[in-house]
Amino acid sequence: MTYPIEKHVMMTWKESLFLFGLLGCCNALYFHIGETERKCFIEELPDDTMVVGNYKVELYDPRSKGFMPSNPGIGMHVEVRDPSDKIMMSKVYSAEGRFTFTSHEPGEHIICLYSNSTKWFSGAQLRVHLDIQVGEHAIDYANVAKSEKLSELQLRIRQLLDQVEQITKEQNYQRYREERFRQTSESTNQRVLWWSVTQTLILLAMGTWQMRHLKSFFQAKKLV
Repeated sequence: MTYPIEKHVMMTWKESLFLFGLLGCCNALYFHIGETERKCFIEELPDDTMVVGNYKVELYDPRSKGFMPSNPGIGMHVEVRDPSDKIMMSKVYSAEGRFTFTSHEPGEHIICLYSNSTKWFSGAQLRVHLDIQVGEHAIDYANVAKSEKLSELQLRIRQLLDQVEQITKEQNYQRYREERFRQTSESTNQRVLWWSVTQTLILLAMGTWQMRHLKSFFQAKKLV
């Protein structure tokens, strides 16, 4: 997908899943961003899955040639689009923050981050530390245990139930992907078949016309 004016980079967090349970693994990285540049990430999500992102922005210091904590005025604009390319969330955060959203349909969700202003760092480079957590890994079980007054055993059972639910969602998402792939394959096969039939009919029609034309020519020349 191409965004106008701003430059952007598309990156995939997970190329493949070795186990269903790996879907909710944490994804931590850092990247550099310029004034007019945005970074976009693709996250494949099942339906009704919570995503939590934590980030911290650092500003490049030419004197020390390193990165230091950014100014209070520097922030990040976070934009999330669903598989239908509809904006789910678009909000400006501070230099260090946390954003949360829940998927409403299965598929590839695009998470884009870019600076909220260019006047604060005048061409300097920003380093953004980003950590995305998906599924049950996005739940703060310490707060859950405290708010619901759960024992250690009850909390462990709650975690296992959430993991089973997430695995079920992932299995449903894999079935959804297989169904979409099957529909695409069937549609492609049908189009190829009808194109072959159309080509055959055109060739037959052209052959019939040529035979009639040659017959008329020979009859006009009294060759037959």
